[in-house]
Amino acid sequence: MGIEMNEILLYAIYFFLGSTIVGVIRVIQGPTIADRMTGLNLVGSQILAILVLIAVRDGQSAYLDVALVYDIFGFIGVLAMARYFARRKAE
Repeated sequence: MGIEMNEILLYAIYFFLGSTIVGVIRVIQGPTIADRMTGLNLVGSQILAILVLIAVRDGQSAYLDVALVYDIFGFIGVLAMARYFARRKAE
């Protein structure tokens, strides 16, 4: 008949995994701190999207709770790194 919703969600998860790998490469190879922080933010966003897609596919709201906590810690981590590098650059 056609592609089922689970297959579409699985393809979307694979797409986000692929873009996560690209982000990890940017974090490792990034020539500047800004490149590395952008790559790390990308990786965090992609993992968040993967968790949400898994929650929709499996019908488990627990994954959404984990995604929310992960997002909060990721945002705080990016802010902490930005503050650290801003102070380090000022010295």
